[in-house]
Amino acid sequence: MIEIASSTDSNGILQKDIAKSQHISLKYLDPIISSLKLKGLIANSRGRGSGYRLTRPSSEITMLDIYTAFEQIVVMECINNLSYCDRSTHDCKAKNYWHEFRDDFVQILQKKSLDQIIQDTYYECKDLEQLQVNI
Repeated sequence: MIEIASSTDSNGILQKDIAKSQHISLKYLDPIISSLKLKGLIANSRGRGSGYRLTRPSSEITMLDIYTAFEQIVVMECINNLSYCDRSTHDCKAKNYWHEFRDDFVQILQKKSLDQIIQDTYYECKDLEQLQVNI
C-alpha cells in the first residue's frame, strides 16, 4: 500500500515494480493485490495490465481498512460467535474484558491512516538509503 500510495505515476504502479521494490516475488504479491482489490482499497488505473492506484486518498485509508483486507478481527472466537461457547452469552466473567480489548484494538487501527504511516517512516527510509550509499 505504501508503494502504491507513494507512486507519482498517473498510470499507477505496476505489480512487477512493487515486487521489485519490496524484494518479494510476484507469486507472493498476487494474493496481497487480490485482497486489496477485493476490499476496494486499490484498483487498476486503466484496466487489465495497467498499474495500481489507491481508490481514495491515503489520508482516508486507515490501518483498519488494510488489516481487515486480510484478516477478520477475532480476539476470542466466542466474542464473534456466541454459539462457540455455552458460557459466552451469560456466564463468562472475561467477556467484558475481551469486548473491550477488541474495541481498543479496532480503535488503534482506526486512528492511524496510510498517509500517517508514510509520513512517520519517510525520514527513517531516507536515512537508511543514505547510510547504504555511504557504505
